[in-house]
Amino acid sequence: MNAEERNCQNCKSQFAVEADDFDFYKKVEVPPPTWCPECRLIRRLCWRNERSLHKRTCELCGKTTLAVYAEAAPIHVYCNECWWSDKWEAMEQGVDFDPSRPFLEQFFDLMHKVPMVSRFGLNPSLVNSEYTNMVGYLKNCYLLTHSDYSEDCSYGSNVTNSKQCIDAYLIDKCESCYEITNCRDCYRTMFSVDCVSCHNVYFSKNCSGCTDCFGCANLRNQKYHIFNQPYTKEEYEAKLKDLYPSDVLKIQDAFANAEELWRGYPQKYMHERLNSHVTGDYIYNSKNVRDTFLAGKLEDSRFCMMITPGEGVMSNSYDFTHFGENSELMYEALMCGWCSRVRFSWFITVTGQDIEYSIGCITCKDLFGCVGLKKKQYCILNKQYSKEEFEALRARILKHMDEMPYVDKQRRVYKYGEFFPMEASPFGYNETAHIYFPLAKEDAVQRGYVWREPDERNYTPTKTGSQLPLEDFLDSVKEEVVACDHKGKCMHNCSTAFRFIPYELAFYRQNKLPLPRLCTNCRHAERVARTNPPRLWARECMCRDVEAAVYANTSEHFHGANACPNQFETSYSPENPTIVYCEQCYQQEMI
Repeated sequence: MNAEERNCQNCKSQFAVEADDFDFYKKVEVPPPTWCPECRLIRRLCWRNERSLHKRTCELCGKTTLAVYAEAAPIHVYCNECWWSDKWEAMEQGVDFDPSRPFLEQFFDLMHKVPMVSRFGLNPSLVNSEYTNMVGYLKNCYLLTHSDYSEDCSYGSNVTNSKQCIDAYLIDKCESCYEITNCRDCYRTMFSVDCVSCHNVYFSKNCSGCTDCFGCANLRNQKYHIFNQPYTKEEYEAKLKDLYPSDVLKIQDAFANAEELWRGYPQKYMHERLNSHVTGDYIYNSKNVRDTFLAGKLEDSRFCMMITPGEGVMSNSYDFTHFGENSELMYEALMCGWCSRVRFSWFITVTGQDIEYSIGCITCKDLFGCVGLKKKQYCILNKQYSKEEFEALRARILKHMDEMPYVDKQRRVYKYGEFFPMEASPFGYNETAHIYFPLAKEDAVQRGYVWREPDERNYTPTKTGSQLPLEDFLDSVKEEVVACDHKGKCMHNCSTAFRFIPYELAFYRQNKLPLPRLCTNCRHAERVARTNPPRLWARECMCRDVEAAVYANTSEHFHGANACPNQFETSYSPENPTIVYCEQCYQQEMI
């Protein structure tokens, strides 16, 4: 088919459906979307609560557990151990299809009856990593979310193949690192962004192959540099003693000086490495990928986000968010892995195949509208059918969804082909999509998104952040309840108070670091703020002639003294002060 312009049901803006898009929709046998790509992403994110955890009682064993569902959420919760066990059977809640009601209404009734797992992840693969969420293959990890294949890590998100890292976001194959964002193959790197293969590096950005550097930007294979100035080994070590971030004031000063230097150096229009034909940002080891963010090992896909760079590749998928390892032909799905042909579903994993409109199903095939099933096939609304009965009823339901669609409170229509409506999510917008697409409460409510008021926390802090000791703190603060310095004013679900665990106190002492003053959620929000949003703008290369340049080029570029003619899509907004270069100009400066 030819490309078409359509109007988004949600934001009313125009968006294009291209010929290649129609080919994919035909391949997976779904109608083309009625929402624009960004609204589709937000709709999926509204069903993804990564960091807002609540105390709940397991309704099977009676033990207290941490859960992604607040007490007020209309969801039954089992702790991870019980949910993954054989002690219960979700088929007992199976119901017949009722043609007098919209199908999604019936599905949400089922969702409110079948117990949900308290936190997401491959529970059998976790070792001493109980307090984690959206994870797999972890050992000795604590409050780690959206992370896999890591050991001895705490307070991080999107952490893969890493060891002994604390307060990290979007890292792969790092060890003994602290407060880093979008770094790979680093060791003892701290307070740094966009670094690769660095060792003993502090407060640096976009450095590669560097050792013993402080407050630097855009360096390649350098040693003993401070704010991009070279020193001898002896000079560097002497200066580092004064600069080392051993207290909060030194950290604040180092960040202020480093960020001022960072702004003076050009950055490539996208964060990417080892790719072929990709658009979006933060994409690694991928090929033929468009309009995608935060992804590794992805091929022949579009409109995806948060793809885990695990052992296997994800391929041939559209509108997929979170995980995706060893999966293909996925569409409008969330938090799935090792699957094929999963559509309009959430948390389907371990060899799921041909599954639609389902939640929390493990090792299943041929499901439609099911919740909590394990090792089942040919089921609809948790009721068993023969293959022939399943196919006939599925066809009947598809027609029914078009003739009697679910209509939400904003009059948005959900025929077959739409992901779950946001108003049915058990989470608030402020617990989910808000961190990537911030909205004030009034704006979110006006758009029909759920907003959940924070739990009342009855913490009694024993210290404020400013009262924390600077040294010799291991024994004196392990029992303290510390008030977050944001005092609940952070828009990203501030915990208001927090405690330290022995492992992190030992890490701070070993590395001569001060204790953090913010809760883990506020620290995470600050790291996310150091990355670009999952959105693209059309821009021009900022490489100019010498007289007009913000940055003076150090080499001759292909366009000579004229302005660079190259244009591109980038996640650096026009308001972002970063100097943004095209691929050609950036490479000519950096190599």
